[in-house]
Amino acid sequence: MKNIVVILFLGFIFMNTGFAQSSTINWMTWDEMVEQRESDSIKKKVFIDLYTGWCGWCKKMDKSTFLDPAIVQYMNANYYAVKFDAETRDTVIFNNTTFLNSDPTFIKKSPNSRGRTHWFAHSLLDGKLSYPSYVILDENFVRVTILSGYKQPEALIGNLIFFAKDEYKFYHNYLNGMWNKSLQEQKGK
Repeated sequence: MKNIVVILFLGFIFMNTGFAQSSTINWMTWDEMVEQRESDSIKKKVFIDLYTGWCGWCKKMDKSTFLDPAIVQYMNANYYAVKFDAETRDTVIFNNTTFLNSDPTFIKKSPNSRGRTHWFAHSLLDGKLSYPSYVILDENFVRVTILSGYKQPEALIGNLIFFAKDEYKFYHNYLNGMWNKSLQEQKGK
């Protein structure tokens, strides 16, 4: 039964957004995304994949979930997809702030060895550095969520839809209403 629901759900996605034009996610660097966003009349949300060269689960995401046709199609249609090495030595400028690697002179022994954290990754993840991690920014570059860990396609597509369709706003309003109702009931006692 669960498989039938997933198949119907994925069929619904393909019918509403068209069939996949690409077999891979259109990953961009931060700078490429900013440039693309500036030229687009309709802005998308930003999905940032924070990874490291030594992270096995990051590599598994690249070889499985990020190749899933539904993920590829939905991500390309609804997000600017950014790959960000959390240990890069590149400079990132965001909101008039320059972000550097925490130790820009450190040289890794190999691409798969641990490096030093980039301050942009540290900032996006509120210092909770685990990989893989994903950050979703809204159309105005406001962070709406942090997702951590390996995700199966079904779990990731649910998150992608929840945030792309702004369902998180309705959920927030619902929770706020429930909280206010609870406060009113407590005052009435």
